[in-house]
Amino acid sequence: MNFPIHDVEVGQSPALLAHIPDPPKTLNYRGVLPSPEMKLLTIVGSRKYTSYGKQVIDGLIAGLRGYNIGIVSGLALGIDSLAHEAALKNNLYTLVIPGGGIDDSVIYPASHKKLAHRILEAGGCLLSEFEPTFKATKWSFPQRNRLQAGISHATLLIEAAEKSGTLITARLATDYNRELLVVPGSIFSKQHAGIHQFLKLGATPVTCAADILEALQIKPDQTPTTMTLPQLSDAEAAVIATLDEPRTKDEISRALGEPIEKTTQLLMMMELGGLVICDSGVYRTKH
Repeated sequence: MNFPIHDVEVGQSPALLAHIPDPPKTLNYRGVLPSPEMKLLTIVGSRKYTSYGKQVIDGLIAGLRGYNIGIVSGLALGIDSLAHEAALKNNLYTLVIPGGGIDDSVIYPASHKKLAHRILEAGGCLLSEFEPTFKATKWSFPQRNRLQAGISHATLLIEAAEKSGTLITARLATDYNRELLVVPGSIFSKQHAGIHQFLKLGATPVTCAADILEALQIKPDQTPTTMTLPQLSDAEAAVIATLDEPRTKDEISRALGEPIEKTTQLLMMMELGGLVICDSGVYRTKH
């Protein structure tokens, strides 16, 4: 399927970009631009992600499924591509703002050309201020970062070392008076040193999808629905089966016949994914 390149003036769409200090004059895009009603969330992080980072992305974005939220990132290796993949998996709109042009001949990295096509086929968009055939270079990525921060209502930072380039986007988000959200990590990991810098400066910590909804000023869906167990893993379905009434972690562990350490990790991921809710140490299903 062919996705032609169009251009649009910033004053027309997307609206938020017109209000940053150095807005681009024109933008080139392929696919479908985000609707004005959609809340956009930029997700940035390390190219060298950990298994924890992947679990966090999968869990948080799964919890956003069904809401009018679009995921913005840069198509890069690591956290960027994981964010796009998770958005596609959960039927969320996703927008790519790369560090170069959007013509197939210069998509960077070239290994993600197929991912870019899948995003377009799913109704997403590739957007850039550079000429369509411009090849990404060292200076173009920092310049691009201001668009990622400026176009979104909030920026979520997942895994970043102390001198990571992704911190530029985080700083710009605060400069533009956008919400800056961060996922806390291990205090012993250099991979999370940059994250904790922003926590000290007042960034909003995110431990579940509900934190993101609150930052975007979206009320959680209160419509009762029936959870379809076939969509869950065997371990998750077993937990749901024990929650015919609210239970503590120890009670769930005993009911499953699993070590408390394994149960703790499973419940954490289910809470991130919006499958269970923990209130004062007592777990219950979301619905």
